[in-house]
Amino acid sequence: MTVDLVVRNCTVVTAAGRVPDAGVAVEDGRIAAVGRPDHLPDADRVFDADGSVLVPGIVDCHIHNREPGLEYKEDWESATRAAAAGGVTTVVGMPNTDPVIDRPEHLELKFERGEASAHVDFQSYAVVTSENLELIPEIDEAGALGFKIFLGSTVGDVPPPNDGEILEAMERIRETGKRLGFHEENGEIIDHYTEQFQAEGRNDPIDHSHSRPVIAEQEAVERMITFAEETGAKVHMFHVSSGSAAEAVARGKERGVDVTAETTPHYLWFTEEVMRETGNPARIQPPIRDAAEREKLWEVGIDGEAIDCIATDHAPHTPQEKKVDDPFGNTWDAISGFVGLETEVPAMLTFVDEDRLSLEGWVRRHSTRPAQVWGMYPRKGSLQVGTDADFTIVDPDREWTLEGSDGLHSKNCVTPFEGESFVGKAVATVVRGEVVYEDGTVVGDPGYGTRVDVD
Repeated sequence: MTVDLVVRNCTVVTAAGRVPDAGVAVEDGRIAAVGRPDHLPDADRVFDADGSVLVPGIVDCHIHNREPGLEYKEDWESATRAAAAGGVTTVVGMPNTDPVIDRPEHLELKFERGEASAHVDFQSYAVVTSENLELIPEIDEAGALGFKIFLGSTVGDVPPPNDGEILEAMERIRETGKRLGFHEENGEIIDHYTEQFQAEGRNDPIDHSHSRPVIAEQEAVERMITFAEETGAKVHMFHVSSGSAAEAVARGKERGVDVTAETTPHYLWFTEEVMRETGNPARIQPPIRDAAEREKLWEVGIDGEAIDCIATDHAPHTPQEKKVDDPFGNTWDAISGFVGLETEVPAMLTFVDEDRLSLEGWVRRHSTRPAQVWGMYPRKGSLQVGTDADFTIVDPDREWTLEGSDGLHSKNCVTPFEGESFVGKAVATVVRGEVVYEDGTVVGDPGYGTRVDVD
């Protein structure tokens, strides 16, 4: 038997463990075998991993690819090109585009654009507002991976439903079997402090952070978990930034609520001092927290298992929108968000190098659990025979520094990780058996990526 591709000379790592001196065989875009080299078939192409580590393809379940409508910031092609270069094989786009993804025809437009230009596989959330509760079954039928509600003010100014409408939405979404995620910040708290700070002339980047205090995040998490407990809905907390919010998630899990959560590399890496050092380019919502909250996020979220997933909240904006030329200027004139698709794997591998977590723990949170949480497992997030041949090959020992974010692959590349040093990097990315990135070059074609179908 001869297969299409065999990857040899690697250590295979899954959430369950690792197998040294192993490889993977691929036939027709699916995994045909995983095992020792002498047990693998011949292949039309042999990829020598040169002693690197092979893991199930990284799943980033939270990116803003900006298409449709905001392509000057990013689009499916550029976002997924960055994903391929970063070792990410599946991405999920957020719905705050133009138009917002709030009805079946808008979701279908987003999918069509992705099919035309994506380098890696993809999916999308649909937003829930006061105006589209009755469309939830139709949006589900159109193939949305899940749903999202923005509780607090964010880019795009998508208004939240009121609490009664959120309860109704949860009941409707429960019937679909899908999960409902939240931008979990209490909008009334944020609006109060934002108006107060502006009136007082508090315009520094750190003031933006302090206008969105931890209690705004923690309260929103607690309230949505309580609503989920009442309705039986499956819920997810996007971009958990604080240990206090992670504690709220942990309490919900202990009560038996089906609540999952994600955090990002930037919340685990930086403290709010980055706002004083870097300024508006590091502005994001929720904001990066102080050292005590970061350590609690590690203790409760990672060591204590409250956090299920790692994602990026990859959110490109132009240098002008980020006030790169005036980084400590009036923060209320700046916009929140920055790129992350090409730094997420290196950041997490650096944490592995520092013994903050194991390779297996990283794979579980960055591949297996995102796929499970959002209904894509085992097709994604596993190395099971018969599943999609998605894998990320990494060199966990490569030391490097991000010097000049213009070398990244997004349309706009502002990031607080510029100048940061890492241990570890993706060296090859394989999507359904096709090598789409190797040797520092994206080699896959736009339009190869396809929508991940979900039941």
